[in-house]
Amino acid sequence: MVDKYIMPRIVIAAPHGRSGKTTVTLGLLGAYTKKGIKVQSFKKGPDYIDPSWHTKVTGNLCRNLDCYMMDDETLKKSFIRGAQKSDLSIIEGAMGLHDGFDLDGTGSTAEVAKIIKTPVIFVVDTRRMTRSIAPLVMGFQQFDKDVEIAGVILNQVARVRHEKILRGSIDKYCGIPVIGAIPKDSNISIPDRHLGLIPAHEDEKYHQSIEYITRSIENNVDLDLLMEVAERAKPLEALIPVQSKNITDKSIKIGVIRDRVFSFYYPENLESLENLGAELIYIDSLNDTNLPDVDGLYIGGGFPEVFAEELENNAALRKQIRKKAEEGLPIYAECGGLMYLGQKIITGGNHYEMVGIFPFVVKMEDKPQGHGYTHLTVSRSNPFFKDPGTVIRGHEFHNSRILNLDSTGASFAFNVGRGSGINGLADGIIYKNVLATYNHIHSLSSPQWAQGFIELAEGVKGNG
Repeated sequence: MVDKYIMPRIVIAAPHGRSGKTTVTLGLLGAYTKKGIKVQSFKKGPDYIDPSWHTKVTGNLCRNLDCYMMDDETLKKSFIRGAQKSDLSIIEGAMGLHDGFDLDGTGSTAEVAKIIKTPVIFVVDTRRMTRSIAPLVMGFQQFDKDVEIAGVILNQVARVRHEKILRGSIDKYCGIPVIGAIPKDSNISIPDRHLGLIPAHEDEKYHQSIEYITRSIENNVDLDLLMEVAERAKPLEALIPVQSKNITDKSIKIGVIRDRVFSFYYPENLESLENLGAELIYIDSLNDTNLPDVDGLYIGGGFPEVFAEELENNAALRKQIRKKAEEGLPIYAECGGLMYLGQKIITGGNHYEMVGIFPFVVKMEDKPQGHGYTHLTVSRSNPFFKDPGTVIRGHEFHNSRILNLDSTGASFAFNVGRGSGINGLADGIIYKNVLATYNHIHSLSSPQWAQGFIELAEGVKGNG
């Protein structure tokens, strides 16, 4: 039987990137949380860093909604599962409202809004603009009438007269409310680096910025009116089975290196391992000198280049990981994890020793070496993906490249149909029971990954 779910929710979108979506979203999350409202946040598209800030502000795990890695029904069910215990859900869009990866806008924020029938709050950077805001907003209203633009938040407003003209133009021509007007303020900023914002956990001093942004939203946005818009969202219909754990015959422990260095993990990836019966053991690559007794190891992405010297200094842990890999320990590593498992990282002209499971050297570059969605095909049976021809949809975003690939005699797991991978043609380097890849996966798109991981760990444990 299909159930109906009434869930107050809004999408925060904009005409283009750098309009202030993240700033507004974080401020709203902070403001509603302070009011005692349980807020669940979501981020459109593949992203780890913005969600880390969302999670820090609300105390609830932010989740991603991605039309490329999820079909419509999977995305809707993922949203409902994440939102059903909250009072309000806020979905932060990406880029411009209709920007996707093709001319049809596939994967856009607008597409997400339509799938989950959610009203859009339009954030407009109003610098060097007055009455022209009306045709801009009207154009978006008319472009796709299945997308409901329910209100506008004016950003970077210069002064009282500027705000008055903007509000009057929206009121006269667009027929939707202006829900807030945020003044120009150089103190409203969030620290960033080459992959976007700096992850929320790296330094507590950055949280002063969030507190300041929250106060600005409280002072300049009509939170009650925004909640009224969210409460008008249409019910969602879906049949969602109860998720039950499939306990394995053996007690499987999966180590997860999760710390200031390696923090790029989708919650669903970790949950999928737990739902298959694994116990997750968290490891700090900077401070833990002993590798726990685990049956597998998962190393996500992050910024090993930023912490390269500290990683090098923890030689004891690196040595143990390398030893366990030689003994057959299943290890799955993505992007930053791949870099960590190599011989060295070169960054800023300095060379830093890493784990050394693979003989290659990784060098940081000034520009992205791989950026965007990926389409991979399993080229040969490997420890984690047994069936050749299996399609994996994921994403990549890295500024590093492998220097001495030709001399390593690498064995690859995937053919690259879309994306850059390791050398433009292949991705996923295999050694014994280790698979290291630049590609990031989402378990809702690749459920066979978790199953393969658990089965591999069970098999190795059974033979131990």
